[in-house]
Amino acid sequence: MANHKSSIKRIRQNNTRRLHNRYYAKSMRTTLKRFRGLTDKTEAVALLPRLQAMIDKLAKRRIIHKNKAGNLISKITRQVARLA
Repeated sequence: MANHKSSIKRIRQNNTRRLHNRYYAKSMRTTLKRFRGLTDKTEAVALLPRLQAMIDKLAKRRIIHKNKAGNLISKITRQVARLA
């Protein structure tokens, strides 16, 4: 266990941030899972901008990597285009 006040505080901060990041990453994954199950194009088109914004925001805050964000957005956009 750490002995310095600053390192004890740093451990607390890191734990809080880890939980915060996990929550938002998990929310994104859940939304993605729901999005991938959609078969109605109008519903998918309506949800697409919200999901893209969520992914972009996570990448901006470095919760997910920017390349992963780009790949995810590319895949979901292609999925919407494929829906009839």
